[in-house]
Amino acid sequence: MAQCEVCGNDYDKTFQVIMRGRTHTFDSFECAIHALAPTCEHCGCKIVGHGVEIGDAFYCCAHCARRAGLNVVQDRA
Repeated sequence: MAQCEVCGNDYDKTFQVIMRGRTHTFDSFECAIHALAPTCEHCGCKIVGHGVEIGDAFYCCAHCARRAGLNVVQDRA
């Protein structure tokens, strides 16, 4: 069995994610998201979908990007 790097659970159904050349082991998508998903610069939530990337900053949606003063993005109408 392998151990989840976030919660430490020994589990027979762990999975691995390779990100930026590093291999990570998790027992759930929840732990993988906690460890690897970017965080919205405005509201602090983990970005699970596509989100918005402007320069080095990530936002969960166009609304948060605008609230941060970046008016170059908009949500789909």
